[in-house]
Amino acid sequence: MKFGFHISISGGFKHVVERALERGCETIQIFSRNPRGWKYNPLDSKDIETFKTGIKKESISPLFVHMPYLPNLASIKSTLYKQSVDSLIEDLRRSKILGAPFLIMHVGSAEDRERGKRQMITGIREAFTRVNNDVILLLENTAGSGNELGFRFEEIKEIIDGVDLPEKMGIVLDTAHAFEAGYDFTTKEAVSDTIKELEKTIGLKNIYLIHLNDSKTKLGSRSDRHWHIAKGEIGEGMAYILNHPSLQHLPFIMETPRTNLKEDKMNMKMVKNLTKE
Repeated sequence: MKFGFHISISGGFKHVVERALERGCETIQIFSRNPRGWKYNPLDSKDIETFKTGIKKESISPLFVHMPYLPNLASIKSTLYKQSVDSLIEDLRRSKILGAPFLIMHVGSAEDRERGKRQMITGIREAFTRVNNDVILLLENTAGSGNELGFRFEEIKEIIDGVDLPEKMGIVLDTAHAFEAGYDFTTKEAVSDTIKELEKTIGLKNIYLIHLNDSKTKLGSRSDRHWHIAKGEIGEGMAYILNHPSLQHLPFIMETPRTNLKEDKMNMKMVKNLTKE
């Protein structure tokens, strides 16, 4: 079991390791570029070498890259769909350059759910055809806001099965999103039931990462609002997640709200205390 945070790449990748160590990270997640735009600059080889040397020296692993927020492979708009596939291709390439074995992508959004799932399958397969490397693509479950796909485990499994490249696909379980989608984590029994549902639908062997986030909104709210560990609606259930035997081998990365370093240190201290319990 390793703990970490999403770490900013502001000012260059050379600053990432220092920020990770300040927070006590053993594993990290980063963007490879601006997460709120389509344009990107080529990776700077010297900057990347400094970064890769640093994470190796400090034994920070595994490294996860998260795709930007704009891509939506389920979109019916042809321009957005093409941009999204190209974006996936670019981040598969950048992940390999950065030394990241995993790339995380949000499941898309579509009014026509069946068409949306078909497009995601087609788009992912196209990206894998055009980029032949060993980066594993991880789909992240959603809270189910609006027309989001992937808030039910069955839909994620449909997409993975449709791509039919099991060695190149997996999932990230976001605890806040799952809770907001209606999967209960508030008691020991509820956590056990949700883990059993995961095993039945997706298979625990396909989970590579836990996004450990509490929720500011209630069970089944379908509203995506992350909150500080054990201070939200999941509350003491966070301890049951952390200590569940089926998840002990996984890395846990927090995406909790932050205005400064103090909040990250607070959340890291909390997960360590809950794990001791």
